[in-house]
Amino acid sequence: MKMNDLGQSGIKVSAYCLGSMTWGTQNTAAEGHAQIDRALDAGINFVDTAEMYPVNPVSAETTGRTEEIIGQWVAKSGRRADLVLATKHSGEGLGHVRDGAPISSATIAQTIEGSLKRLQSDYIDLYQFHWPNRGSYMFRKNWTYDPSGQVRADTIAQMEDAMGALQREVERGTIRAFGLSNESAWGLTQWATVAARVGGPRPISVQNEYSLMCRMADTDVAETCVNEDIDMLSFSPLAAGLLTGKYQDGAVPDGSRMSLNGDLGGRRTDRAFEAVSAYLQVAKNHGLDPVHMALSWCVARPFMGSVIFGATSMDQLNVALGAADITLSDEVTAELDTVNRAHPLPY
Repeated sequence: MKMNDLGQSGIKVSAYCLGSMTWGTQNTAAEGHAQIDRALDAGINFVDTAEMYPVNPVSAETTGRTEEIIGQWVAKSGRRADLVLATKHSGEGLGHVRDGAPISSATIAQTIEGSLKRLQSDYIDLYQFHWPNRGSYMFRKNWTYDPSGQVRADTIAQMEDAMGALQREVERGTIRAFGLSNESAWGLTQWATVAARVGGPRPISVQNEYSLMCRMADTDVAETCVNEDIDMLSFSPLAAGLLTGKYQDGAVPDGSRMSLNGDLGGRRTDRAFEAVSAYLQVAKNHGLDPVHMALSWCVARPFMGSVIFGATSMDQLNVALGAADITLSDEVTAELDTVNRAHPLPY
């Protein structure tokens, strides 16, 4: 398994990261524990979660359950040092967490304490802000995104306030590094600038949606990542399962995400299925498993720190792990770029 340095943090993570957002709804605790064991055996040392997980659905009753499942594994295995654990502080608007309060110095310490307790750990390796207080264009909001109502001075003041609280957590030893999620190029640059100006942990990563079908990061965010030494952690590299081909021709497998979330968070469109068909044809032409093709393409991107994938069965996990042995040829990569030009942003 290829290992990468995350920014300038000194933290080494596997090129693939095990996502956990279904543990506690679609997956039992025992299944989550088995997935961690299998991932470690395959060379993955990186597990990503969030205080609001699990999803499908998100609910007040299940908030924090995924962190608890990971914590049970930590306590049972005694292998905390073998994992790089990443979790997230929910942003403004999630009503059943802190009554929807924005991220601030008033919420950071208590949120970290909650995660530490559930994870049964003294520290968090990578602490991420799940989405910006000012909002985000991710999750299909790009089609109507309008930042004209933002007040720059307020945004910078919020960043400075949060940075002070984060620095206190670094000094306490509760977090090793700081990252962002669902963030823009401007936001990444401002966070890095604020950290340099007022002192505090410089962001080392950004977790945004990125896949063959969602390449919004290829221009400005990619440029920011390269120049600011901020590594991308891509989520939904299989486009919520679309790129596996399992939803083609109207299929909706029992227990699949589409069976629980009919429009796949806005990804289910006629154009999406047309794009998937074209990508599946590239895989077929070159004798590739489409899962391996999609994951290995993401891993090879020059701004990528780690690619986060999830699985709801051990069979799915084993298939995904096979991508670690795949390197795409220049010919395949060129054909994938051609498909992207023909089917840009299909959702």
